[in-house]
Amino acid sequence: MTYEISPQDLMKKMDSEEPHIIDVREDYEVQMGMLKGATHIPMNTIPDHMPEFKQDEPYYIVCAHGIRSEKVTEYLRDHDIKAFNVTGGMAAF
Repeated sequence: MTYEISPQDLMKKMDSEEPHIIDVREDYEVQMGMLKGATHIPMNTIPDHMPEFKQDEPYYIVCAHGIRSEKVTEYLRDHDIKAFNVTGGMAAF
């Protein structure tokens, strides 16, 4: 099963709440800008940050085009974290 959210639906959520957005791009990529309220955790460091994720809260994973975030979403889901891939990544915003 695929767990995804469109950029448009995430933007609607951001209008009414403060969702947990995790930006998994590299340092040089986030220098170009991030979504408001997003937390930067580069993809290769996600395993080191696992204790920070709460199983009862949803996380929205974003990268540049949605490929890395899909892999991170699968990894988090495999560890019982409610993660959703932001389709199209930052390029879709």
